[in-house]
Amino acid sequence: MKNRTLTLAIPLLLLATLILGACQLAPAANAENTLTPAQSTESLRTISVTGTGEVILVPDMAYINVGIHTEAEDVTSAVAANNQQAASITAAIVKMGVEEKDIQTSNFNVYSMNRYDNFSNVVGTTFAVDNTLYIIVRDLPKLSEMLDAALSAGANQIYGISFDIADRSGAIARARDLAIQDAEAKANAIAQTAGVTLGKIHNISVINTSYVQPLAGYGRGGGMAEDTSTVPISAGQIVVTANADLVYEFGDK
Repeated sequence: MKNRTLTLAIPLLLLATLILGACQLAPAANAENTLTPAQSTESLRTISVTGTGEVILVPDMAYINVGIHTEAEDVTSAVAANNQQAASITAAIVKMGVEEKDIQTSNFNVYSMNRYDNFSNVVGTTFAVDNTLYIIVRDLPKLSEMLDAALSAGANQIYGISFDIADRSGAIARARDLAIQDAEAKANAIAQTAGVTLGKIHNISVINTSYVQPLAGYGRGGGMAEDTSTVPISAGQIVVTANADLVYEFGDK
């Protein structure tokens, strides 16, 4: 009985050994039959260039901030006086051709100020109101006249004036196009000097777009001045700049 059992066990053992060996050899066989894509022996050759585009324009609109400061013994009187002056200024500006939608209150502040005697004792309180009107001027040749009208109507302060152009996005787009054209011209010049041929564009990146607005630093306070001659304003120029990075592939001639 033992011999018979042993006789049956030997073939089973041999079969298991053959199966195990086949499993161990399978990965090696598969590895030998796997096709690996051939690696390119020539790396990508590129030329990188940076182009600059600049657009210089004359402003055709402006933003101004007109300040109104009033003081009174009570807050109601201070606010009422300020509102009256603001209404007068608004009417004068609208009469000059500015639409009401282009006039808005950008700041309104009410505060108290103590009055002191020579011994630093509080002897009373004055209430002050500061109101700032933000005005968009689209008819730039009339800007000086509008400032005169605002001062005559009761403005105490005219803050910094900034200039702009109506078609800002168009100017930025033109500067970008000029930057790409400049980069392309540089790439062609480099390729010609190096004796190679330009291929397709590998990468394009437009960076560092700037929009420089001229600012007229103008301020006036302390109520109306005796001289009401036209306020001299120079709009200057707006400079829009863009940079473009281009990467070209190149090959031998």
